[in-house]
Amino acid sequence: MGAPFLLLAAAWEAVALAGVFPPKLFPPLETIFSTLAELAIDGVLWAHTEGTLLRLVLGFLLAAAVGVILGILMGRFQVVEDVFLPAVSFAYPIPGLAYAPLFVLWFGLGDMPAILLVGMASCFVIIINAWKGVKAVKPLWLRAAGVMGANERQMFWKVILPAALPYILTGLRLGLAQAWRILVVVEMLTAVEHGLGWMIFGAQEFLNTDVMLSGILVIGLVGLLLEKQVFERLERYTVVRWGMLTA
Repeated sequence: MGAPFLLLAAAWEAVALAGVFPPKLFPPLETIFSTLAELAIDGVLWAHTEGTLLRLVLGFLLAAAVGVILGILMGRFQVVEDVFLPAVSFAYPIPGLAYAPLFVLWFGLGDMPAILLVGMASCFVIIINAWKGVKAVKPLWLRAAGVMGANERQMFWKVILPAALPYILTGLRLGLAQAWRILVVVEMLTAVEHGLGWMIFGAQEFLNTDVMLSGILVIGLVGLLLEKQVFERLERYTVVRWGMLTA
């Protein structure tokens, strides 16, 4: 796993030392990590990271709650699918940033529009994957559970949810990636007080490339930690443990 990162670091350092770009625009790794350490020691980096993570968590939890519930209902009940699927199919391809001007007009500047935009931009992929997961449940399993006397509640918890969970987890992973991508830009558009996106775009005005790269590095590291410490563990204790996926 570490080999690609080492190759990328070596290639970056080679380009920086070769002087292909001015050092101000393409700093060596030593400068980047030195700036990262300074920002961390000063507390600036933690303040921006905390602000971004708070918006990410709130927006993603909103998207996850709406997306999973609505997706399951669409997959389970035909009338819900008939009502919501056309709207979801219409809104899904629209980039989340397209809604940004409207959300700023409706909710003003600050955290509220940023959180709502993150939630809206990432919920559609969660809805679609949850819906597909429920639709993918084999009718034979449902009939077998019915023959054994399972009621609707037991059928959901014992058959439908376990079978759909791989799809739901995939949707949550994709939704989190969507949330990360849009949040960095949204923080600049909504003029939040603190945030990694705000820090990156603010550093651009003064050509502080090392600060920009420090923020990008933190975003990548946080995303990697969420993937490894949250989603992989969740998969390991659910669908892998149940034998539905291989580790």
